[in-house]
Amino acid sequence: MRHKILERIPQEQLQQDLERYRQRAIELGATDAKIITTDEVIIDERVLAKCTYPKCPSYGTNANCPPHAMSLEQVRKVVSNFSYGVFLKLEVPPEHTAGQEAIDKGLFNPYRKKLSEIAAKIEAEAFYDGYHLALAFASGSCKGTFCPDIECQALLPGQPCRYPLKSRTSMEGAGMDVYTMATKVGWDIYPIGAATSPADVPCGMRLALVLIY
Repeated sequence: MRHKILERIPQEQLQQDLERYRQRAIELGATDAKIITTDEVIIDERVLAKCTYPKCPSYGTNANCPPHAMSLEQVRKVVSNFSYGVFLKLEVPPEHTAGQEAIDKGLFNPYRKKLSEIAAKIEAEAFYDGYHLALAFASGSCKGTFCPDIECQALLPGQPCRYPLKSRTSMEGAGMDVYTMATKVGWDIYPIGAATSPADVPCGMRLALVLIY
């Protein structure tokens, strides 16, 4: 039975639904999920600066990455109108995320796609449960995840996104400091890049967020 849309959700029902979405994310394949309050969402101009210095390969290539994504001022206003969200984690084997070979071959992409799809599914389920303003932020660029070898159709005049039910702005593209947020909820996270040996880290991590209410 779907919930009807209410002007105000009773707190007991809200907490039950948040826990259900948290568990649902794990059922769908997330390694872990946490219910957080939106004062735990950290938005920092320095995150957006990392999109441009050095410039990310996805910068400007799709409708969900800067400079086409919402401004940080818009993101702050949107987040401030929510109270709770579900923070999602998917662990990645170190050999699939650390080192130049993993980057060159895009070995992390299936994990990024999986978590982005989980976030979109939680958003959709919340919508149909009566949380009509639920909003997901994905894991990594939608360009690399869903349309790596073709032009972003959503940037063409009058054309829709090819994957409207899956494609979302990433947490990083919205200026969210996912590293600090992960640390604050108790998840161990490591800086990983081309110079990282897989032997030096226990795992990599993909993160996503669904704002519920």
